[in-house]
Amino acid sequence: MMATRAKKPRRPILKKPSNPSLRDPVGVYCRVRPLSRPDQECCIEVISDTTVQMHPPDGYRIFRNGEYRETQYSFKEVFGTLVVQKKVFDVVAKPLVEDLIRGKNGLLFTYGVTGSGKTHTMTGSPGDGGLLPRCLDMIFNSIGPFQAKRFVFKLDDKNGVDVQCEVDALLERQKRDVMPVPKPTPGKRQIDPEIADMINVQDQCKVEEVDEDNVYCVFVSYIEIYNNYIYDLLEEAPFDPIKPKPPQSKILREDQNHNMYVTGCTEVEVKSTEEAFEVFWRGQKKRRIANTQLNRESSRSHSVFIIKLAQAPLDADGDKVLQEKEQITLSQLSLVDLAGSERTNRTKAEGNRLREAGNINQSLMTLRTCIEVLRENQMYGLNKMVPYRDSKLTHLFKNYFDGEGKVRMIVCVNPKAEDYEESLQVMRFAEMTQEVEVARPVDRPLCGLTPGRRFRNQAFQEELSRKLEMRGGPVDAETEEQSVLETILQNFPPLPACELLDINDDQTLPKLIEVLEKRHKLRQMLIKEFSKAVLTFKTMLQEFDCSVASKENYIKGRLSEKEKTIAGQKTEIERLEKKIKTLEYKIEILEKTATIYEEDKRNLQQELESKSQKLQRQASDKRRLEARFQGMVAETTMKWEKECERRVAAKQLEMQNKLWVKDEKLKQLKAIVTEPKSDKPERPSRERDREKPVQRSVSPSPVPNAPPVRLRHRRSRSAGERWVDHKPPSNLPTETVMQPHVPHAITVAAASEKALAKCDKYMLTHQELASDGEIETKLIKGDVFKTRGGGQAVQFTDIETLKQESPTGRKRRSSPSNPDPPEDAAESEWTDVETRCSVAVEMRAGSALGPGYEHHAQPKRRKP
Repeated sequence: MMATRAKKPRRPILKKPSNPSLRDPVGVYCRVRPLSRPDQECCIEVISDTTVQMHPPDGYRIFRNGEYRETQYSFKEVFGTLVVQKKVFDVVAKPLVEDLIRGKNGLLFTYGVTGSGKTHTMTGSPGDGGLLPRCLDMIFNSIGPFQAKRFVFKLDDKNGVDVQCEVDALLERQKRDVMPVPKPTPGKRQIDPEIADMINVQDQCKVEEVDEDNVYCVFVSYIEIYNNYIYDLLEEAPFDPIKPKPPQSKILREDQNHNMYVTGCTEVEVKSTEEAFEVFWRGQKKRRIANTQLNRESSRSHSVFIIKLAQAPLDADGDKVLQEKEQITLSQLSLVDLAGSERTNRTKAEGNRLREAGNINQSLMTLRTCIEVLRENQMYGLNKMVPYRDSKLTHLFKNYFDGEGKVRMIVCVNPKAEDYEESLQVMRFAEMTQEVEVARPVDRPLCGLTPGRRFRNQAFQEELSRKLEMRGGPVDAETEEQSVLETILQNFPPLPACELLDINDDQTLPKLIEVLEKRHKLRQMLIKEFSKAVLTFKTMLQEFDCSVASKENYIKGRLSEKEKTIAGQKTEIERLEKKIKTLEYKIEILEKTATIYEEDKRNLQQELESKSQKLQRQASDKRRLEARFQGMVAETTMKWEKECERRVAAKQLEMQNKLWVKDEKLKQLKAIVTEPKSDKPERPSRERDREKPVQRSVSPSPVPNAPPVRLRHRRSRSAGERWVDHKPPSNLPTETVMQPHVPHAITVAAASEKALAKCDKYMLTHQELASDGEIETKLIKGDVFKTRGGGQAVQFTDIETLKQESPTGRKRRSSPSNPDPPEDAAESEWTDVETRCSVAVEMRAGSALGPGYEHHAQPKRRKP
């Protein structure tokens, strides 16, 4: 049974049985009881012939993800509230009765909560019989003409049956007739009107194909399972008014065919539907029922009505029953009315009722457990032990689930809202039960005798009776002989008196001789007539034998033709069976291959989905990175364009400054040569320098034996803070007179974060070769500040340029007014020149001095 629920995780691959054609699933049917009142709330709705839908009533609403949940359950067939008992019988029980007559076992049980209509479905009501009386009626309608006489079949104590000879059966019948209890005769027995109404079935349903060469016998037994004990409902306990004896529980045993049976259980041979149902009704009165909050007549026990059908073939003459035990077939049909599952908080059970409810629920729970373990073993190929012995109910039905036969279950439900939770559990159990498979029963072997034996024997008896009737005599041989003797005695003349009183009496003897002669003639005539009758009868017998022989030959010819046809059909059936097995094997292989392909398809689909999702993520990341890179490229391009423009402008300004410096030097040299005491030309770019002319002094010529010049350090303008003096190892000492000096400075050869953390200012000494071949030293200064991340950063603010010029390194150009100056004058004109160019620096992102900075430099002033 399937239910439309939320999507479940993929279940594992099921292991199918090796030969699925020899197993059948348990047939589960559903019957919905009509509501007792029209104003009651209904929670079960019949959607189709195979599906019902359950929806929680207002008091039991279940929310899942905020949605109202409705559940559908599928069965083999669903019987609505308007379906009559006959329809249920034709669909569910009729195939089981047909299998019973063919020698196969069957189990039918009703399951449901208390008050759902189980007993009504099984037993019925007056005027509307249930499944049990209809099964009995169908059985006796089918085997009625072929039943054996009483006590021909006799059950043993080991769940078997034997065939007695006619003498033993006759003795048993006579023993039964002399018993003080009146013998029940089916035709004259007075039947309870209620029973007559329940078994009054007008359908006259019967099995079409019944083996007419067999004789049949029906035995019934009725037991109940109460508080996990088995009691015989047909047992006649001795009546003791002083100390009544309680019924004794029975024991379960296993016979040689591994079938479970109840030892010491009363089994009654019945010959009609009325007699069988009367036995059932006698046991039904002893069944334990009680009044509860849910049902006025609630069954407090599980009842099992067992119908056993014994059949054996007739001998070759079609007259007597074969007594070989291996030729006897015994089949049984168990009709089970389970007690209803219930909740004690609803029934308000106490005392014995509470104990009964606990045992009922425990046995039903054991049944569910056995079904669940069977399902797991069959579906997943496991070998778990099924706990049949935990309950008498499951132990009794062990052979049905582990052996062979057909199992049918009718799930009875009450659609009222109060039973919603119990009905939901019943539906789940039915869903699980339908997945269990039971071995298919095999056909019983043929006896090997010629069919049609019974009809041939009946035809012979009828023909013999007809021939005897044609002669005018009675059919009975004893009556015919008596009538013939009477006729002969009437035709014979009476004998005269034979007493001789006188010696001279000569009349008595002649009269006696005359009568005797007449009698002798009559006797001879009768002998002749008897001989003629004998010849006539012999002729009739020969004619009858010839007709029988011709009929037998005809029948044999027809049988041989039929046997040939059957042999051809068997060959064709064998061929088709082989083909079916081959096709089943191919189907099994294809199913396994399809399962593997489906699994691969699911795996590939999952892999494809994961890869497509990964590709989508990668594509989105790529697009995001492309957008980010495009923005960064655009921003970097714009920054580098600005940096290039700035560097070009700075280079142009630097070149202009250098050109201006050279022009100034050239003018100074020219002024020294031509006009030594003229004023210094003003710098066009600075008005304040123009207002303050600088006097340029010419160092005197070196004096021989002059004392060496002492080097002096020029104090830097930035002498009030803590400095980091960064001098790379590649710096060369200039040994000029004026040297930069910063007191309290930390001198380092490489950039150090520890040194930056301790100082406020930073100075980098950079040397490069100028265009005129002299060493140019630049002092790059900046401020140190802390960043948000806990590090240090430098913002450059000033550049000082120091340049060394040697007067002896190059010669002074001669002016036109003094083409040949004296040597001493030329030497006296050379001096050490130290220049300084201060540059205002603004640091921004992308600067060449450090990442994220730019600088714009312009000359501030110049010192000699």
